[in-house]
Amino acid sequence: MRIVLVGPPGAGKGTQAAYLAKNLAIPHISTGDLFRANISQGTELGLRAKAFMDAGNLVPDEITIGMAQDRMNQPDAERGFLLDGFPRNVSQAEALDEALKRDGVRLDAVLDLEVPEDEVVKRIAGRRICRKDSSHVFHVTYSPPKQEGVCDVCGGDLYQREDDSEDTVRKRLEVYHSQTEPIIDYYKAQELVVTISALGKVDEVTERAMAALQGDD
Repeated sequence: MRIVLVGPPGAGKGTQAAYLAKNLAIPHISTGDLFRANISQGTELGLRAKAFMDAGNLVPDEITIGMAQDRMNQPDAERGFLLDGFPRNVSQAEALDEALKRDGVRLDAVLDLEVPEDEVVKRIAGRRICRKDSSHVFHVTYSPPKQEGVCDVCGGDLYQREDDSEDTVRKRLEVYHSQTEPIIDYYKAQELVVTISALGKVDEVTERAMAALQGDD
């Protein structure tokens, strides 16, 4: 299957993408991984992207699209792939359609993870990270530490990242609504969108997504 995964920040896209890709035996292709791989390998696209990033500018769509195309043409993606974080806007979605058309294939589904805005804010703004080891992550509601402000694992101080503040989260949501959400209507016109609730436990959401993708819901 060839799938695009969409949803607001905090919807759990990265987590669900990993589980779904494993269950469907297709590669999980995220924009973050694409950028890291191309930059670390010193590819032409990676060097071009790095120049924009070092200057504090957004990477142009054509570079992101080129990286995605290269990755989708790898042997492990012949049977399908799951795109996470791409396309990010309608122009990227149109470019993706054109690229797939040239290869004689098309998307099978666009999985839309639906989460109420207040829940998104609650999920992200409630995160607390350990200063000693950033892999130690807690949540004031869903997984609170035994002692407030102290990491259960190493005793380090817990803090809220600036990116996780409520004001920043709401700004990120505004960007999502204005730039990325329109691709849902774009794909609805092609009858590709499958919308599921992303509320509940991780495995419950995964089961819901698998059922929807397989047409069992």
